[in-house]
Amino acid sequence: MAAWPLSCTLSLLTLMFLQSSPIAAQNKGNIPVGKSLSAATNNSSWHSPSGDFAFGFSKFSNSSNLFLLAIWYAKIPSTIVWYANDGNPVPQGSSVKITANEGLVLSDPNGINLWSTSDELSDGGEVKYGYMNDTGNFALKSSSNNPVWQSFDHPTDTLLPSQVMETNVEVNAKLSRTNFTKGRFQLRLMPDGNLVLNPRDLTTGFAYGAYYTSGTNENPTISGQRLVYNESGYMFILRKNGSRQDLLPPKMVQSTKDSYQRVTLTFDGVLTWYSIPKATISNVWSTTHVLPENICITNQNFRADVGSGICGFNSICSIGDDRKPTCTCPKGYSFLDPNDTFGSCKPDFMLESCEGYAERSMRGEYRLVPLPNTDWPWNDYERLDPCSEEDCKNSCLKDCFCAAAMFGDVNNLAGCWKKKAPLSNGRRDSTVIGTAWIKVGNVSISNSSISTFVSLPPSTTKNKEKYLNKALVGGSVSVNLLLLIAICFGIFFICHKKQQKVSNEGQQKTLREYSHVHYFSYQELNEATYGFKEELGRGAFGVVYKGTIRGGGPSICVAVKKLHRVSSDTDKEFKTEVNVIGQTHHKNLVQLVGFCKEGDQRLLVYEYMSNGNLADYLFDEMRPSWIDRVQIAQGTATGLLYLHEECSTQIIHCDIKPQNILLDEYHNARISDFGLAKLLVLNQTHTNTAIRGTKGYVAPEWFRNKPVTVKVDVYSFGVLLLEIICCRKSVCMELVQEEAAILTDWAFDCYLSNKLDLLVNDDMEALKDMIRLKRFVLVALWCIQEDPSLRPTMRTVTQMLEGLAEVPNNPPWPTSFSVTTQH
Repeated sequence: MAAWPLSCTLSLLTLMFLQSSPIAAQNKGNIPVGKSLSAATNNSSWHSPSGDFAFGFSKFSNSSNLFLLAIWYAKIPSTIVWYANDGNPVPQGSSVKITANEGLVLSDPNGINLWSTSDELSDGGEVKYGYMNDTGNFALKSSSNNPVWQSFDHPTDTLLPSQVMETNVEVNAKLSRTNFTKGRFQLRLMPDGNLVLNPRDLTTGFAYGAYYTSGTNENPTISGQRLVYNESGYMFILRKNGSRQDLLPPKMVQSTKDSYQRVTLTFDGVLTWYSIPKATISNVWSTTHVLPENICITNQNFRADVGSGICGFNSICSIGDDRKPTCTCPKGYSFLDPNDTFGSCKPDFMLESCEGYAERSMRGEYRLVPLPNTDWPWNDYERLDPCSEEDCKNSCLKDCFCAAAMFGDVNNLAGCWKKKAPLSNGRRDSTVIGTAWIKVGNVSISNSSISTFVSLPPSTTKNKEKYLNKALVGGSVSVNLLLLIAICFGIFFICHKKQQKVSNEGQQKTLREYSHVHYFSYQELNEATYGFKEELGRGAFGVVYKGTIRGGGPSICVAVKKLHRVSSDTDKEFKTEVNVIGQTHHKNLVQLVGFCKEGDQRLLVYEYMSNGNLADYLFDEMRPSWIDRVQIAQGTATGLLYLHEECSTQIIHCDIKPQNILLDEYHNARISDFGLAKLLVLNQTHTNTAIRGTKGYVAPEWFRNKPVTVKVDVYSFGVLLLEIICCRKSVCMELVQEEAAILTDWAFDCYLSNKLDLLVNDDMEALKDMIRLKRFVLVALWCIQEDPSLRPTMRTVTQMLEGLAEVPNNPPWPTSFSVTTQH
């Protein structure tokens, strides 16, 4: 490496001197202590002297009244280069003020502090004024004109010319194109001098293995000291001996006088150099360089022992023409969250334990799908060599631990490599030599194929008679006599079954006319549940048992709801539930697998939810994490939105409560128990009906002979949301604090007195996410309004929970009528 030229040293020293000199500070752009900005549609901002950069509130999106406290190119407002408050937007009416002791202070419309620079000010530093530099650096300076805080020392996802990054400083990518909170990737200059790019865990921030390293840590005496992006547009790692290692090839460097430049760690993990000519400013930035060149081909010097890699688990990373990664699911898999294409992929077939696997494999329940030039390099658990490709495939098919097999030249070693699940760091590239074979099920677990799981080999009357006739030929008289007797019994049995079949078909006809789910016989469900042995739960209309459906395909776990002995009411509820769930399909609803209507027996067969119901999860001694609770609340709201507005027939659930929210293997919320659902035709807006629901969750209009609309579900959801926030039941009379017994009243008290810490029982994870916590509480308080017209729709609720719509402040005092007057 060449020594760092003296001219560059002098340039850097000159820049540092100018930034701290009184001459540079005494500019008309100085913003004195006490000045403030407000978040408004036509808000003002503080500009740099040249007018290149602006500091203030940037409108978050055209469809909302949310704003982001940020720095952006004044002539390219859509390009934000720095943002405060961990990327969380704030509502209209929020403000930022420069104070002497805390520096920048961001407050919501009620004056509650959301973020400040107080913990980041230099020791003993008292702020005299603020200054927006032409470099894009916003600085707070003391009376001696020295910076006591500057945005360059606290980068977000972008670095600008003249910015220097020291060790232990992070650049974090956004979560997505439109979500500015911390995402899955980060750039760090490690204490040993190595510059790395690595994925991180979203919940804990744990840094996974790097997919790029600069290698500037090989010798402590010349290791990397800082990352410099100088005013001329060069970016390099400055070593301890004064030499440098360029990150941008010199031939790609453009003049900063003629073009705006920035380096951004994009949400997909690629460090990208951008430029745009100053003479012809537009919103289109040109990409001049990326690092790494191929993010999917991870650094072989770093083993990714944990984490999913660039894409999610079971996903495959490939590079497009724009040198950006694309994540796809292999055939037989689909995204766990269809809206998150960088997330994990789930199998679209049933995963079974090793018990009985060999038999299932012999029956052809699994097959291998070829994926050329594809590999999951660090999932190997066994190598076979010598081995043919056919032997490799057969070995994987017979092995219950094998999720995929790679045959070819892997890490310069030929042979067969068997890989375990979940598959991580997947990649598809021409440099990968060989073919991966991924194991998938022969049968999907969708509704349309449930019959394949449970259907048995056909055994028709004609076949039985043919078999009996063959048995008569050539037999002795005594044997034939016995066979004739058997035939008589056989014919009687067949006739009886035909008659019974006709009777059953008559019973099934009306259900089959509007239901597309599978019909089970009572005997099948009796066997599936081992005589209704293992009880999962019980309610007003029946008992739920765990069962296993076996047949021509993989066995599946189910929950069988056996209704109490039939009456006109239960029969009506049974038909309603089959009709409703048979026509609905959504990721946040429990799927109906089938039903049984035989004699006086009424049973419903649902997919089995391995993590039970929300009540058991929420009110256990171990409080669920805040992130889990947020996802459950949002999932429940999304499921209700589907029922109210997006399925073919509008549905009022009428009994939203934690016992009716089930959790799948990933703790996704799934709304269950439509036995109390009330159907509305498309041109109907309300219905009058008898009181339904559960104490503590019932809306006031049930008791006042008023029309019942979908807003009764909104009320119940509001109570449920408070329970999710607080991890306690809505009515808890045994509490020492009597005023806290009714959760709806207590939540409003805590909101008014700004004591949300009491509401969440000092849950630090929730308190660190104060903006969202307050937003969720506000949403709940609006949902439980006594007047249904004041309650938002579930569409508005989902938007407010996700931060895409503003939540109005100062909700009226909510009612506790439905809690205190029920018997």
